Amino acid sequence: MDKLLIRGGRPLAGRVAISGAKNAALPQMCAALLTREPVHLVNVPRLHDVRTMRHLLDHMGVATETHGERGGMSFTAPDALEPEAPYELVKTMRAAVLALGPLLARFGRARVSLPGGCAIGARPVDQHIKGLQAMGALIDVEHGYMLARLPEGRRRLQGARITTDMVTVTGTENLLMAACLAEGETVLENAAQEPEVADLAEMLIAMGARIEGHGTSSIRIEGVDRLHGCTHQVVADRIEAGTFACAVAATGGDVLLEHARIEHMEALVDKLRAAGAAVTAEPQGLRVRSPGGARLKAQSFRTMEHPGFPTDMQAQFMALDLVAQGTATVTETIFENRFMHVNELMRLGAEIMVDGRVATVAGGARLSGATVMATDLRASASLVIAGLVAEGETVVDRIYHLDRGYDAMETKLRQLGADIERIQ
Repeated sequence: MDKLLIRGGRPLAGRVAISGAKNAALPQMCAALLTREPVHLVNVPRLHDVRTMRHLLDHMGVATETHGERGGMSFTAPDALEPEAPYELVKTMRAAVLALGPLLARFGRARVSLPGGCAIGARPVDQHIKGLQAMGALIDVEHGYMLARLPEGRRRLQGARITTDMVTVTGTENLLMAACLAEGETVLENAAQEPEVADLAEMLIAMGARIEGHGTSSIRIEGVDRLHGCTHQVVADRIEAGTFACAVAATGGDVLLEHARIEHMEALVDKLRAAGAAVTAEPQGLRVRSPGGARLKAQSFRTMEHPGFPTDMQAQFMALDLVAQGTATVTETIFENRFMHVNELMRLGAEIMVDGRVATVAGGARLSGATVMATDLRASASLVIAGLVAEGETVVDRIYHLDRGYDAMETKLRQLGADIERIQ
């Protein structure tokens, strides 16, 4: 099992290319199921989850191909396709649930395992099921699988007005894809507003879908008889960009985050600027300059759905708060079990008190290297940031979590001057 060995204390400088967003690429790969024509994606990140999704599509009978230097992938989903997502391919990646809507919409039936993924709290798929049932689907949950079908004699889902009980990104994406081939109009209320949802909608529009309001809490879809192929570039990963931004702020330095878009990161950028880092938009991306965490001011924040502070940046910003001056409170409102990185950060010398969903972080910590264990994807990134500023050597174990969401992170950090290597 691979580990990362980090020797801390070096500032970061240079430029780094931000990869395509995993959380955009995965639903877009599933969107290829909506048409028999080829779909071409550009800027697909080289990640474990992407490979798993490709294996899943291959298993169904989709013809997949990798090409080009810019993360190019092509998908062709024939009419003779097995609409099933088995447990063996779904258990490590909950994004596989995104196959449910497209399969049901195009083929009229689907058998999809209940998803797995990071153990960061309950993320039920009941909103997906309720939304599809509102569109006329018949869905049973048996033996760990969702069994979905259209009623006898019906060939298409029916448009409906759907208001989810909570804001759910994958739920919005599943229902959005299904509605594209439904009969009539579908309105999704309380929809997720994340940039990845809007990017999926732009891809679907390029395939011939009729969608309005994406990027807002109310999305309107007029169903069409069929969709065609397209070529689409995956939007840059705002979470990868935010992770590198926090790393630069903590270590000090000057780095250009190529392809990053400030309009997708406004809540995080506001906190970085309040802490004392300089963040500016440039034609090539986003530039971050920082004198280092010891000269920054710790910032309190509360995670919220987009456009609020993203839960996927909570652990990384907490690592920055550790070395900034002052005390900060971190309130996690999205997932009830997302402070698992706290105990590992404390092994490095952090002082953090957790009370329910609120963590109080004592800044100004003098971190020292130790062996720590990653517990989930974003927790892994926080341990890397802490290791970059800690004295001595830090070993981050179980980095398969990190590989699920970051494309060659250690290579990119090494290009910026970090002393970091992958070891077995």
